[in-house]
Amino acid sequence: MSHIQVKQHGPGGTIILNRPEKRNALTRAMIRELRQALEDFHLQRSIRAVTITGAGTAFSAGMDIAEMHATSQQDNPYPQWHEDAELFRDLLIDMLQFPKPIIAAVNGPAFAGGAGLVLAADLVIAGTEARFALPEPLRGIVAGIVAPLLLFRVGGGWGANLLLTARTIDAQEGHRIGVFHEVVASDLVWARSMELTQQCAQLAPEAVQLTKQLVNQTVGEQLETQLSAGAAISATARTTECAMEGLRAFLEKRTPQWP
Repeated sequence: MSHIQVKQHGPGGTIILNRPEKRNALTRAMIRELRQALEDFHLQRSIRAVTITGAGTAFSAGMDIAEMHATSQQDNPYPQWHEDAELFRDLLIDMLQFPKPIIAAVNGPAFAGGAGLVLAADLVIAGTEARFALPEPLRGIVAGIVAPLLLFRVGGGWGANLLLTARTIDAQEGHRIGVFHEVVASDLVWARSMELTQQCAQLAPEAVQLTKQLVNQTVGEQLETQLSAGAAISATARTTECAMEGLRAFLEKRTPQWP
């Protein structure tokens, strides 16, 4: 069953994370489908911008914890952890290298891997109910892949603040520090993304592509290397005792007892 829904409205493509009963938590299958959806929109000349949003009341709660816990029970989970980290890293790189603007329409909480999708987008519209967090240390793991993107977008000071506290910020604070570019009423998030799409559609597509390339190859020159380093750290962190305890505690709805 697919949990990714794809639509087209004029010059805009929309990718909906469609697993509302699990707060749009990302499975391996969903990440692969996201990459395929981006590739399909890449090939459609009529599509001038792509919006990513979530079904229901959440944008995305991050990676599917049940799937992660199942992997941790394998005799040797590291190869799967490594594959998972590289898969998510490749999705974020796909987004950064995508030749058309990507708009994150953040309709609710964007946590962990969901926060990564927000940070890999070019334009970010948040609803008043949007929240943003990197709670990985609460689960005994590391936001290794998302961290370089956070530092790229908001700088080392705010990046360290969010990474080392794992705190949740609301839409207004997210806007103040630059995670969110605009905040609108929650029921207007997608409509605002369509307005931005129409604005992007007035621009020369080649100029937009080259401009995006310029940003990511100057300010973000080392970003791809940093994402790969982060993926390796993320995979290693998931093999620790803290990770196994953190994932168990989350599923059992209790406070972790760190070793």
